[in-house]
Amino acid sequence: MRLLVLASEPFTAQQLRDTLPADAQTGDTEVMVVAPALQESPIKFWFSDADDAIAKAEDVRRRSVDQLGKEGVPASGDTGESDPVKALEDALTTFEADRIVLFTHPDEDKRYREDVDLQELRERLGIPIDEATITTTS
Repeated sequence: MRLLVLASEPFTAQQLRDTLPADAQTGDTEVMVVAPALQESPIKFWFSDADDAIAKAEDVRRRSVDQLGKEGVPASGDTGESDPVKALEDALTTFEADRIVLFTHPDEDKRYREDVDLQELRERLGIPIDEATITTTS
């Protein structure tokens, strides 16, 4: 299975397994991690103050891919646009995923543009999508 994971915080292989339904659990999984450069606020987004968001996304990507590798899960990664939907669409142009997992912040901690409509996204992309919340680890 080819699994595209959009992550706003670093995650482990166990957290990934816990998110997937039983019928999607396979030992033969290739993972692509995309960490969007999420902004903390609309002001930073609209004034293109992206340096901190890009640095955070790079850290999330690196730590997630490293952790998956340590746990024996083949993974690659990239940073993505600040709009999570655009980040997913961009990733899908080079990584043909069978399933998508979204790791997002809890509602009270969501970043600007992180709140996506899952049903709309499923219809738009035509791929099964699972979602889990993840807490800040920095």
